[in-house]
Amino acid sequence: MASKKNVFLSGIICLLASASFAQVQTGYDVKDSSLIPASRQPQHNEFLNNAYPFPAKPRNQWEIGVKGGVSSVAGDVRSIFPTGGFGLHVRKALGYIFSLRAEYTWNRARGLNFSSSNGYSRNPAWLSAGYNPATDKVFYNYKTTVQDLSLQGVVTLNNVRFHKAKTGFNIYAFGGIGGTIYDTWINAKDAAGNPYKTLFNNTASATYSNRKDVKKVLKAGMDKSYETHAETDPLQPKLFGKSFKPSFQIGVGMAFKLSNKFNLAIEERFTSIKTDLLDGQQWQENTYLPGGLGVPAMTRDFDSYNFFSVGLNYNIGKKSVEPLWWANPLDYAYNEINAPRHMKLPKPVLDDADGDGVTDQFDHEPNTPAGAPVDSHGVSKDTDGDGVPDIKDKELITPTQCQPVDADGVGKCPPPACCDELRKYIDSVGVRGKGCGIGDLPSVSFTGRTVALSKDAKAVLASVAEKMRNNPNCKVAVVGYGESSKAAQQLSWDRVNAVIKYLVEKEGVSEDRFIFKFGEKEGDENTVDLRDGTGEEGPNTVPAPHPNLRKKK
Repeated sequence: MASKKNVFLSGIICLLASASFAQVQTGYDVKDSSLIPASRQPQHNEFLNNAYPFPAKPRNQWEIGVKGGVSSVAGDVRSIFPTGGFGLHVRKALGYIFSLRAEYTWNRARGLNFSSSNGYSRNPAWLSAGYNPATDKVFYNYKTTVQDLSLQGVVTLNNVRFHKAKTGFNIYAFGGIGGTIYDTWINAKDAAGNPYKTLFNNTASATYSNRKDVKKVLKAGMDKSYETHAETDPLQPKLFGKSFKPSFQIGVGMAFKLSNKFNLAIEERFTSIKTDLLDGQQWQENTYLPGGLGVPAMTRDFDSYNFFSVGLNYNIGKKSVEPLWWANPLDYAYNEINAPRHMKLPKPVLDDADGDGVTDQFDHEPNTPAGAPVDSHGVSKDTDGDGVPDIKDKELITPTQCQPVDADGVGKCPPPACCDELRKYIDSVGVRGKGCGIGDLPSVSFTGRTVALSKDAKAVLASVAEKMRNNPNCKVAVVGYGESSKAAQQLSWDRVNAVIKYLVEKEGVSEDRFIFKFGEKEGDENTVDLRDGTGEEGPNTVPAPHPNLRKKK
């Protein structure tokens, strides 16, 4: 019997293996709040706000299933295979590993011994059918109908996967408790209502080694009526007129995923019932006591039955993820590590040894003097290309005609008699003090969305005010950036206004020496640039573009 079941099981597994391994499961978006029940929404909100590291468990589907298969009883009478049965269940996950399943099964099993017995002197069923243990041999047989309702805990064994995201099959083990009712009958009489005395007595001489002949005789001579109710325990409770006993189930199974809704399951379940009368027989053969008296002895083992089944399961539930035993609980963690969407990543800190604003890996001049303006490669600026960096150049813009220059970056220009046009150019850039020679001006930085000036910013503006006092012919353009939205435009205006207001009110610079520019496109929104605006046109005051959005200090 066992070998037949194993062949059957192996065949089904081979048939489904190729399809099941090819199935691809779909995960779920861990940020989808609609999948989270109200009771777990507070945890989900904390997770989304990075205040709690674990996402809430999603709402997941129920599984309902129907199955059919074969069953057999392990008792005192040899079981006949196969006999049929069916079952229904509903299952719900409590976590990724453990789930609960309520199951109802109906099974029918039959049995027949191929060796004769006479130890039934205490079995009222055979006695009531007209048999005499002293003269008559019998072949124990039965047909029983078993129904049980159980609650089982199911443990999934293979959905936690470290090296593969999903699987197309699911291995599980289960165990549970329930209640079982059974109704057992024996075939003790023929169609005319007479006991099989002649048939059994003639067959009794056959030995077990000649079982085929015995089987032929029994099959030819016995009908299939099972008309005599088997022995029952008078103290055993009844339910629906049938014997009732508590039971315990254990088993294993494997489910093959057909789609996100359907899967095919193969199971082997063993049910132990606290009775020895499931097969209608609880007496051993005669034990001869002193004096030659033969007395049958009661067995002390309980009967059990197994149910091998193939079932089709379906997942139900709207706005829910698939049952959690199909999901890999590591799926979110591995995907987040591979492609972060939720993690708060620290802002990278890049070394800048000389503090010039260009990180060391991109700095072509790693030892730039402190305060020296540099280009995008970290090299000290040399505006006029005379070989003297701006920080040391006392003549910031030396015309090519006046180069080479001395150590201070001051060139020697040709005599005025032959270079009128050059002299005019030099005068226009302030080399001789007639134009604006204010040179490069620093920028003012802000943090976040503030408009308040920091101590460093005020120190920078103090140096700008000093340069403006030393160059009374110069105008300064104050430029702010941010044109992407109304809020950005207003913030840009507030910061430009804060810079000009500080230079006018705190440093005493005349307001008409400024050109007010805000909301420019290309530039850092957190920076206000100051530059020589002598040749530019523009107002020194501008109304706030969006007064209702003005930032408070």
